Amino acid sequence: MPDAFGTAALRDRVLRAWAESPARFREDANAEEDYALGGYRDRVVIELAQNAADAASRAAVPGRLRLTLRTSPAGAVLTAANTGGPLDAAGVEALSTLRASAKRDETGATGRFGVGFAAVVAVSDAPGIASVLPAGPDGHRDGGAPRDDAQGGELAGGRTRGGGTAGVGWSRARARELVEAVPALAEEVQRRGGHVPLLRLPFPLDDVPSVPEGFDTVVRLPLLEDAVASVQRQLGDVGAALMLALPALEQVEIDVDGDVRRLTAERRGSGEVVINGGSWRTVEAHGEIPGALLHDRPVEERARPFWQVRWALPEDVWPDGMPSVVHAPTPSDERLDLPALLIASFPLAPDRRHVAPGALTDFLVERAAENYVRLLGELPVSPRVLDLVPGPVGAGELDARVRREIRERLPEAPLLPHRTRGRDAIAVDAPAPFVEVLGGLGGEDAVVGGLLPPEWPARSPALAALGVRRVELADVIDELAAVDREPAWWHRVYGALDGAARDALGALPVPLAGEAGRVVRGPRGLLIADGADPAGLDVLGLRFVHPEAVHPLLTRLGAIEAGPRTVLADPGVRAAVEESFEADDPDAVAEAVLGLVGAAHVDPGDEPWLAELALPGDDGELYPAGELLLPESPLRALMADDAPFGVVDGEVLERWGAETLTAVGVLDGFALAKAEDVNLMGLADEVETLELDDEDLWADDALRRIGPQDLPPLVPEFAAVRDLELVDDWAAALRVLAGPPWRAAIVDPAHVTLHNGRRVAVPSYTAWWLGRHPVLDGRRPGEFRLGGDESLAGLYDIAPEGLDERLLLALGVRTSLEELLEEPGGAQELLDRLAEPDRPVTRAQSGVLWTALADAADAVIEPPEHVRAIVDGEVEVVEAGDALILDSPDLLPLLQGQPLIIAAQGRDARLAELLDLPPAGDEVPGEIESEGEKRPVPDVVRAFLPDAPADYLAHDRLIVDGEDVPWWTRDGAVHASGVHGLARALAWSTGNWRDRLLVEAVLRAPESLHVLLAEADLEP
Repeated sequence: MPDAFGTAALRDRVLRAWAESPARFREDANAEEDYALGGYRDRVVIELAQNAADAASRAAVPGRLRLTLRTSPAGAVLTAANTGGPLDAAGVEALSTLRASAKRDETGATGRFGVGFAAVVAVSDAPGIASVLPAGPDGHRDGGAPRDDAQGGELAGGRTRGGGTAGVGWSRARARELVEAVPALAEEVQRRGGHVPLLRLPFPLDDVPSVPEGFDTVVRLPLLEDAVASVQRQLGDVGAALMLALPALEQVEIDVDGDVRRLTAERRGSGEVVINGGSWRTVEAHGEIPGALLHDRPVEERARPFWQVRWALPEDVWPDGMPSVVHAPTPSDERLDLPALLIASFPLAPDRRHVAPGALTDFLVERAAENYVRLLGELPVSPRVLDLVPGPVGAGELDARVRREIRERLPEAPLLPHRTRGRDAIAVDAPAPFVEVLGGLGGEDAVVGGLLPPEWPARSPALAALGVRRVELADVIDELAAVDREPAWWHRVYGALDGAARDALGALPVPLAGEAGRVVRGPRGLLIADGADPAGLDVLGLRFVHPEAVHPLLTRLGAIEAGPRTVLADPGVRAAVEESFEADDPDAVAEAVLGLVGAAHVDPGDEPWLAELALPGDDGELYPAGELLLPESPLRALMADDAPFGVVDGEVLERWGAETLTAVGVLDGFALAKAEDVNLMGLADEVETLELDDEDLWADDALRRIGPQDLPPLVPEFAAVRDLELVDDWAAALRVLAGPPWRAAIVDPAHVTLHNGRRVAVPSYTAWWLGRHPVLDGRRPGEFRLGGDESLAGLYDIAPEGLDERLLLALGVRTSLEELLEEPGGAQELLDRLAEPDRPVTRAQSGVLWTALADAADAVIEPPEHVRAIVDGEVEVVEAGDALILDSPDLLPLLQGQPLIIAAQGRDARLAELLDLPPAGDEVPGEIESEGEKRPVPDVVRAFLPDAPADYLAHDRLIVDGEDVPWWTRDGAVHASGVHGLARALAWSTGNWRDRLLVEAVLRAPESLHVLLAEADLEP
């Protein structure tokens, strides 16, 4: 058979070398095995594609590759047909000689090391290659197989096809036969188990495979059984990365048992590559490697001192299944998790899987970083570039170095809008509409230079890597105070900030109404006119938002929607009122305040502080509004001559009307003071004030009525009549006060809320004040009584006519003895009045009064100097030291001429304690000087006295302390002289004194018991 490639000479040289040096045989066998099982395992498809690309480049023709896998029970065969330069003798020698590439002089070749074809060793024991040879002078190439008609035509690229087909193959079986025939190698072959190098011994092909039409070379690989799955997987992995790494290839066709797919690369201008419709943007750079960087590289690498870097970025997402690895130029095991494919002429380590460290790698890393930044710069400016900015953490050492170099260059790269460098740009972390306003809308100048549009996310870590300065919203807000814009612009700003976090907006500038161009920081406390005209209110020191800048955001940030009443509540208005006498223009202050009051429809007394407003009187002097009277006010006739009141100026009255003037405190009638949540303890301690006469004493009185409390009691709604201390004509004043609205301040009690939620009623301040002063016929109301309860007759006079009963009751006019004793100090008042000799008190009235006083559980009095007592049946006022408390009626015969205080049975001990006076029994010896006879108590008595004793001591004459007495019980026994005395002794000793007469009657006439019982049944 023809030996077109001189394979016999190659075999002879190799076998001779091995025979002369078996170590060389072992070295070649080990090296081939290392490449096949190490760096080039699972790389056969890639290496076939790389050889096809180099062939196309060498021939300057479009690269096409057809990979065909056919599987059958007889076995599987992989063929690779490609266009390009045909195989020649030098190529065969290179394929059969490890690490001696025939492409070392081809600067554009992808293969660089001469070992890539070793990948076929892992999948086949009988690889073969056939090439169509160009036509020679006689129609075929010397040594080539004659061409036949099927092989006529043109070669790829328009070259003439007609020189025949030549092929070369390798066979492990044939190589083993030749090696075993060499005696010097027999022992080594045996030691290696018959394994010999496959590619070192080429053979002419007996059966040259046909080259498909349109292709120039075909590689045929009968596959080992255990390699089929690997080859199928490699064919499935062929994708865009291969087309990008091997730009000489324009088309790759993969046919697996008739299932065909094609990859087509269309390389357009500006670095765009379209692969099966998917667009990739590429940048490429190349150059000569400085000699200093090659001193540690192999000789053949130093002979090709050229570097190349290519980046490929998918237009859409990263393709599924494409590994994120560095291509050098075919895939390595170096992870690179950037969103673009890096293809670079990195020097590889001996394993052909990893990049070799060293100066050359460092150089290429820098070039890769430069060109990645260049790639980003050639993209249209959009936020998409942020997705392409590498983070700081790499997937491996090389990845980390590439990232670091890229990130160092990014701040200087013009990748942002208007081709701004990152270091010159600012990103504001704020709502998008606000960023748009800052950037300038509708032809307005930008507020912030270099500001990124809102679609560029300020918080993106990629922006920080680009060197963009991020500014927080609060910082931008702080700087806006220096911006000079129209109020309408500020309105747009507020609308743009409507969704922003409030804590960043506290210092938001706000333009004010009135003074042109005045801007203040922070909306809190500013007023937004709502039915109130800001014009003329400057004099009050109020700060209104300019109407054209008003936006709901301002209210959410603390600005106040201010109607007239809200404006009145502003502390500035109150301060202006308080300082109105010192104002440069008091009339302007009055004009502004009266306008607000009129618009707010304030009722008199609602805002008591308005009474301090300086208003002109009819005498031309300024008065506090609360010290001015309307011309027709009835108070002009009621007040004392020295009362500090003037009459309001007539022009002011005509301008504003009586309703507005009375609302600020000008008096038509009495002024009403109104307040909420009045603190009684604060008033009592004079910590708080309502500017009312003796308000602290009223609060003390109310607190005594309430009793001790853990927390200060409050009066939720307080109303009181002012200036009562200035009244001179009380008869006329009470007629005025009896009508509305002042009547309610008198007759309605003040309701006090306690800490536990309970409400307690106490006298109103006005009723309390009137009750303490001589307002009824020159006397205090408490010195009078209403008709009805005669127990107070003589002690209190009947109230004068002219006022209704409810008003009199509120003023403190007495209604009953019980009500008097329930009043704080009522018991003392009763005791004092009983001691006044000119007040008539009947004997019956005296007993009722003393009994009621003893029954007053909460009565607190001072021991009296004089008391109202009974002396031998007459009511007299005596010195207290002369009086005794009658504690038992059996003492009466012994107390002739003795002043006695007599109350109902059982009250003697309480009265003795209250009055600090001795019981009469303690002052009488009580010596019984007669003898009594023990007799049984008649049973008939028990009808009325069930507890009567069984017997008593009967005396003809009962003598105690030398005096005849009808009965005696003070020694514990019952002594009696006669029926009269026995009845009383039994009634007293059993506690039934009121039944003494019934008992006497039944003792005198026992037969009348049934009649007496019937009569008793009729008692109410």
